[in-house]
Amino acid sequence: MRICGVELTGNDAVVCLLNLENQQFNIPDCRARKISLPKEHSREDLKQFQAAFTQLMRDYKVDKIAIKGRLPKGKFAGGAVSFKLEAAIQLIADIDVVVLTSSQAKAALADNPLQIPFADTELKGFQEAAFITAYVAHQNIT
Repeated sequence: MRICGVELTGNDAVVCLLNLENQQFNIPDCRARKISLPKEHSREDLKQFQAAFTQLMRDYKVDKIAIKGRLPKGKFAGGAVSFKLEAAIQLIADIDVVVLTSSQAKAALADNPLQIPFADTELKGFQEAAFITAYVAHQNIT
């Protein structure tokens, strides 16, 4: 199964693909590390974001999208644009989308710690949360 982990920050959807085959994790190459929405965006820009994200998921045959949840209010609340991005991703047809809370992530990581240090994945540092989200999503389905 191939899962795309997503962290929504500002106007960006940071992505990381993660496969699990024969009990072995694999991080496939991906042409995009993030997909962005312009700061000053229109309805058309949001549709273009959704179309680009959808095409990326189809090109890489993603089975499930796991989004790192953000708080709706408080000191560490997600911005309004990130919730628009989340809605655009959730409305993609024919792909299962889940939002994972930080408590789900902590519980999954406590039960099944990462098998390798993130630094050994060869991913960019800003992809760490997306990678962990994809890993946690795999743990929640196996």
